[in-house]
Amino acid sequence: MDNLCCFSSPAGGRSSCGYGKGRSHSGPVKFGFSLVKGKANHPMEDYHVAKFVQLHGRELGLFAIFDGHLGDSVPAYLQKHLFSNILKEEEFWTDPNRAISKAYERTDQAILSHNPDLGRGGSTAVTAILVNSRLLWVANVGDSRAVLSRRGQAIQMSIDHEPNMERGSIEDRGGFVSNMPGDVARVNGQLAVSRAFGDKNLKSHLRSDPDVTNASIDADTDLLILASDGLWKVMSNQEAVDIARKTKDPQKAAKNLVTEALNRESKDDISCIVVRFSG
Repeated sequence: MDNLCCFSSPAGGRSSCGYGKGRSHSGPVKFGFSLVKGKANHPMEDYHVAKFVQLHGRELGLFAIFDGHLGDSVPAYLQKHLFSNILKEEEFWTDPNRAISKAYERTDQAILSHNPDLGRGGSTAVTAILVNSRLLWVANVGDSRAVLSRRGQAIQMSIDHEPNMERGSIEDRGGFVSNMPGDVARVNGQLAVSRAFGDKNLKSHLRSDPDVTNASIDADTDLLILASDGLWKVMSNQEAVDIARKTKDPQKAAKNLVTEALNRESKDDISCIVVRFSG
């Protein structure tokens, strides 16, 4: 089975099953995922996508983590619509970078126009599209992260959009960055990321354009990890790669990463996908 995830409607309900796995129909690529609700007293706000699909004679691996805030309606919407919006872009096969960027922006506009249906919340996104097991396109807004392993060396494929890093852009838009309350830099004292989907009340001070990168998958490429910041707050990229490489089964690898993050007292929702390219 491609994907053992449970989908829910944007109206609410649980986002995803706790774990699952699948594999490519045309190559050695396998994936597994594990999701755990954090200690906060609100419902699980992390959603994911992990599946292989056939399109125009090509096989695409579609992987994503969406980390919601102020509710789960925006990450649920992204789970349902973001990849289909990307693949609907005519330019996807000729200019994937431009197509992905356009689809991110159009999806954000759709979310904002659905307000108040989707509430005032928002979501990060990190998406990975694997084309014929050979070429990887990664895009992100926010601080959910993608890390590639080549010969065991961690390579960060996404950029954490933190308020201090983009303070100039936020201030140019009339916003401000404050470390109050708490000790985390936040846009207008509220949001700990400088780019996100949704967040209508802050949108004039936020960006939703993604950073997009790509990589060729070759014999030296071991695996890809996608995870929400519940993992990355307590673990370095290299530590995560080292843990994931210890087991061939990507579902067990994802579970081991989540377990280690819990052992390190991560309090946030933790979602993790591991894609193993060979072996």
